[in-house]
Amino acid sequence: MDSVLKQVKLHIKESVPDHCYRMWIEPVTLSAQDAEKIVLAVPNEYYVKRLKENYLGYFEEGFLSQGQKVSIEFKVYKKIRSSDEINFDFMPAQNTTSAMPAIPAAFGMPSQYHPHLPGMTPAFHCGRMLKKNFTFDDFVVGDNSSFAYKASLCLAQGTLNGTGVLFLQGKTGLGKSHLSQAVGHHMLAHNVNQRVFYVTAEDFTNEMIYSLKSNSIAQFKEKYRLKCDVLILEDVHFLTGKTATQKELAMTLDYLIDADKKIIFSGCERPDEIPKLNENLKSRLNMGIVTEIKSPDFGTRVKILNRKAKGIQCILPTPVTEYIAQEACDDVRQLESALLGVVTRGRLMDRKIDIELARQVLEKMSGARKQVTIDLIKKLVCEAFDVSEQELVSKSRQHRIVKPRQVAIFLSKQYTDQPIKTIGASFKRYHATAIYSINAVEKQMKQKGQIYEQVRYLTSKLESGSF
Repeated sequence: MDSVLKQVKLHIKESVPDHCYRMWIEPVTLSAQDAEKIVLAVPNEYYVKRLKENYLGYFEEGFLSQGQKVSIEFKVYKKIRSSDEINFDFMPAQNTTSAMPAIPAAFGMPSQYHPHLPGMTPAFHCGRMLKKNFTFDDFVVGDNSSFAYKASLCLAQGTLNGTGVLFLQGKTGLGKSHLSQAVGHHMLAHNVNQRVFYVTAEDFTNEMIYSLKSNSIAQFKEKYRLKCDVLILEDVHFLTGKTATQKELAMTLDYLIDADKKIIFSGCERPDEIPKLNENLKSRLNMGIVTEIKSPDFGTRVKILNRKAKGIQCILPTPVTEYIAQEACDDVRQLESALLGVVTRGRLMDRKIDIELARQVLEKMSGARKQVTIDLIKKLVCEAFDVSEQELVSKSRQHRIVKPRQVAIFLSKQYTDQPIKTIGASFKRYHATAIYSINAVEKQMKQKGQIYEQVRYLTSKLESGSF
């Protein structure tokens, strides 16, 4: 039966993001089974709740693909099993000879689980996994990112003008995560015992809340203040309005800065532009180097495409590369999407990759992106959610109005070049409310529930020009 569960996990792995698989699916083990029911063992009650709410359907579909239509139950295991029964990721520990298995950090979960064995020192988990190709060697440097690249590299090497704090600012999809994780890779490559914590501001907030509820706040503070050598904190704009988290983070940063530890922040807004951020935290975010990553220019986009094409073992004709670089000009993710679209269509249709093929793939993508406006997004959202534009911009706090409004603000940020203040004003909302709406939708998108499907539907219409 263990082999069946292994196949089920592989089936699920194809359908969920890698970090979600590592967080929630990989730790699951088989506990018991009969002809009608399978009991799966999980580390704690929070896992039970999370798996039931978000991943039960994936498990049911996975077992069905193996010819087993059964009911599935998740239960907390009561005893420590042998290492061949529980397959957890092993992370570097301060004392690697006594490292214990650790469960990946999760939303609302402490980022480590320690079976208590006498004389054993538990390992410290680094939060989210660093992507293996997010290194300095794999980053394509251009005029838009040269200063950010050099600052990140200098920080990793310990020579950033006397400071160990770096803030990377830029729009989504421009390389902030790549550079921040590259610092982590560099540190671990030169000292495997370095304790690198890579988390988002949302992860930090949820972990703190969980620690308060479970009376383990002392361990939480000890972990981040005393047992961290490098803190990589992404999506700092998520902290807007979260007073308690801001206060705790500011105190944590004081400990790390006093101990000459390295800290890398990233966010869509500069520290001074993040609303509802207390002055103590704001001053600490500004203590080091604040650098911006801008959209890549044409030459840089060509270099990025050539690097990405090499990674998928494809050589594009120069005219095709230049055409894609010209049309997909918003960010790196759009470049990747365009490249994969062209290459995949050429391979599946057994067609030569030329300008005509590239034009067919990109004409709708690029054309739609250029025509999208906030008013157009309002119209599409109103049609999809059956609300009026008057209701969308009204003061109503009804759930049937709030959710469409948040989705519309989120899509406006994704598909227009308008600043957040302008987007907020278009919906008669303050800057802070607009950021809250964007964060709320991003959080729900990760859960892959109803909002995820609705946003995907609207995104496909915007991308295809079906409006």
